[in-house]
Amino acid sequence: MSEPLLQVDGLDAFYGRAHILFDVSLEVRRGEVVALMGRNGAGKSTTLKAIMGLLPGRSGRVAFRGRDVSRLEPYQVSRAGLGYVPEDRRIFTDLTVEENLEVGRQPPRSGLAAWTVEKLLDLFPNLREARARSAGRMSGGEQQMLTVARTLMGNPRLVLLDEPSEGVAPVVVEQMARMIQELKGQGVSILLSEQNLHFAELVSDRAYVLEKGHIRYSGTLEDLVADEEVRRSYLSV
Repeated sequence: MSEPLLQVDGLDAFYGRAHILFDVSLEVRRGEVVALMGRNGAGKSTTLKAIMGLLPGRSGRVAFRGRDVSRLEPYQVSRAGLGYVPEDRRIFTDLTVEENLEVGRQPPRSGLAAWTVEKLLDLFPNLREARARSAGRMSGGEQQMLTVARTLMGNPRLVLLDEPSEGVAPVVVEQMARMIQELKGQGVSILLSEQNLHFAELVSDRAYVLEKGHIRYSGTLEDLVADEEVRRSYLSV
């Protein structure tokens, strides 16, 4: 097995005095898709934010490509090659699709094929049709695609993807699954926050299951799907 691209050890996170994550440890290897699963409120989004340095109240170690990035600012983590797609999209609604993509542009990285606007419009045909439209006039699913595409303009080595299937139409979910599979084929690693086990099964190699800020399961998706007790205890609504 290759060395981990992302290694998280003993991560604790707080919102004010509220302790949210407890000794979370996980890893993602090159070209791997890893699902971070759990019910609402389990700590999935908090984990991604803590990895990116978006939470001031945290402790533990986050290493990316062997470098400790635990004390870096979020923009420095991004420049190191770690992309983040938030659940709430945060697009620039007054800018066009193409202008939103240009905002995310970063230089190419050694060993990775560079993303261009044209390549991303090929990957997301809906965006090609709307390239000159203001982002605020797009559907929720299209805005989700735009957020992912804008992150890819930064040529990340690893993408933190928060709840991509949440609240979007089934056809968009299918497009997201194809997109993740294509990214994996191009060597991009993904840590995916997700509640939908079927979606995770389509795209992921391994999974971690969170419950109340604790890791309760670590293993393959195949084993998770077969483990009825784990699914009932930590994933069933």
